[in-house]
Amino acid sequence: MNSNPLAKFFRQPSIYVRLPSNGIGWAPGSIDMPANYEIPVLPMTAIDEITYRTPDALFNGEAVTSVIQSCCPCIKDAWSTPSTDLDVLLVAIRIASYGHEMDIETRCPSCDEENTFGLDLRTVIDNLKAGNFEKTFEQGDLTFHFKPLNYREMTANSLQQFEQQKMLQQINADESTSESDKMTNLNNMMRRLVEVTVKAMAQSITEIRIPDAIVTDVAQIEEFLNNCDRTMFNSIRDYVIKLREDSELRPLNITCPSCQHQYQQIFTLDMANFFAPAS
Repeated sequence: MNSNPLAKFFRQPSIYVRLPSNGIGWAPGSIDMPANYEIPVLPMTAIDEITYRTPDALFNGEAVTSVIQSCCPCIKDAWSTPSTDLDVLLVAIRIASYGHEMDIETRCPSCDEENTFGLDLRTVIDNLKAGNFEKTFEQGDLTFHFKPLNYREMTANSLQQFEQQKMLQQINADESTSESDKMTNLNNMMRRLVEVTVKAMAQSITEIRIPDAIVTDVAQIEEFLNNCDRTMFNSIRDYVIKLREDSELRPLNITCPSCQHQYQQIFTLDMANFFAPAS
């Protein structure tokens, strides 16, 4: 097959980023890590933009994985992306496609003045770090080893939580159901939400070591979490939450131009508008 003479005009990498994980935690074959550990990132195509504006594809995660694999050729299976690397990749794709500047709408909690804050997304990438998943957590004779959830696990858990929360809203809105039945259904829904939380915790644990065994089976770990006492459960849950928070986007430090009040603004990757072009 003849090579396309227009190939030299195809999109080229706009930036290179280092993943917080340095490639650790990716499934075998899911990423071709360059020797210098810097991932080339291409700008989005027109098809990528259309994909990202498809609600169903955003909801089920297909839009995210499709765009990551399109813009990051080194990544062969974006579903394997560890949670520690996801934000870095999305911010890098945004920079490659629309530039490093992004306007954030914010309201001062002191004077209630609305302002537009110019954010340099390169500083966001610089501040994103991975939690220390190599550190173990000990509780008595048990030693826990952890890993970040991958995007497939994150999406599945989020969909289950969404479905349960949607059912909770339907139960509360149903005027034809008696209060006792509502309470029964409500308790069942809450129990299922807890089950989703326990499942996510079990998926975050790679192994539990005890003096005479090493347990790696997720089903057995989940069974343990369902049957350990509340003190141990809460300790493990809090540790997992701390690991996740250490890898998340930091709040923005903002000074109000009107009253000079300093405050923090939560910054999240709202998929519905994060990939809109800079104004």
